Amino acid sequence: MSLSVHGLSGCVRAALLALLAGLLVACAGGAEKPKPTELPPNAALIGVRLAWSGSIGAVTFPLDVRVNGSTVALASSDGTVLALDAGTGREIWRTKAGEALAAGVGSDGKTTVVVTRSNLVVAFNDGREIWRQKIPAQIYTAPLVAGERVFVLAADRSVTALDGLTGRKLWAQQRPGDPLVLRQSGVILAVGDTLVVGLSGRMVGMNPLNGSVRWEVPLATPRGTNDIERLVDLVGTVSRDGSNVCARAFQANVGCVDTSRGSLVWGQASNGMVGVAGNAKSLFGVEFDGKVVAWNRISGERLWISERLRYRGLSSPVVAGRSVVVGDNAGLLHLLSVEDGSPLNRLTTDGSAIAAPPVMSGDTLIAVTRNGGVFGFRPE
Repeated sequence: MSLSVHGLSGCVRAALLALLAGLLVACAGGAEKPKPTELPPNAALIGVRLAWSGSIGAVTFPLDVRVNGSTVALASSDGTVLALDAGTGREIWRTKAGEALAAGVGSDGKTTVVVTRSNLVVAFNDGREIWRQKIPAQIYTAPLVAGERVFVLAADRSVTALDGLTGRKLWAQQRPGDPLVLRQSGVILAVGDTLVVGLSGRMVGMNPLNGSVRWEVPLATPRGTNDIERLVDLVGTVSRDGSNVCARAFQANVGCVDTSRGSLVWGQASNGMVGVAGNAKSLFGVEFDGKVVAWNRISGERLWISERLRYRGLSSPVVAGRSVVVGDNAGLLHLLSVEDGSPLNRLTTDGSAIAAPPVMSGDTLIAVTRNGGVFGFRPE
């Protein structure tokens, strides 16, 4: 977890950064980090094999791997952007953004978009650059490409719509930003004709044609006496089932929203830092200490909790059939039963941390590591 400082004078920003540095040093110099839970022998109750593997280069930014049918778009920190065939791992195209990346990838299967560290939104069509547009704020969330438009959620709580063919700015909306934001992916998706974004601790429904707000639902309310304690960003990934969208508010709550009505279905306290995944019955999330939790998607009732993977630096989960899959900081993928959290299998990559939430394309489970390994697994 890392933080970014916005909207402060130079002196105040320097003082706050010094405070943050002091807090981090104090944490590092205090109690030892808890040791990761030791893993028992692999159960291997379901058959899974490595179907293919590849490499894209180191990944040190909040990568969002984008799936459109059998095509998977991904990128590396040095600006490499590519599309793969999920069935074979074959490269469809590979290109360069020309700068190191801060966010990506957004794609609708035709237009693929990334963001550079200098806040340039760069769009490609079949690997050929078609435009680039400057945004006056840092961006850590992959743009959303939908309806021939590109929607950008920036760290200053602004939302900008760009023309997908030319990059021309269509509209921008901004609300007062908090001085601290997370340097990780936020929430932005399309649900029917509504653009849904996470702004601070609220899920907000916007008109994609002009950015006007249709509804907003608080998932968490800022509390505490300082900016760190009051940080309540919504974090990706989210779980959508029709108009029901579930998300996590950083170290506060998980909850589900009926986006057709703009109303909260349920919310539960949950101390986690990464996004959620789900199916029609259940929602799955990871607590900050590595506990994996399942809730009833309709009522919010807790169904089960697994402590087998504590302190292993778990990724956001993904649902793969009867498994919920999480990656860890040793490059392992853990397949747990969606019914009770019991272990079903454990898969190995290249030994470096899983860098992005794993994704599914058809029956292929795809994972990307910090060292840039790309791995496709399939049922035997």
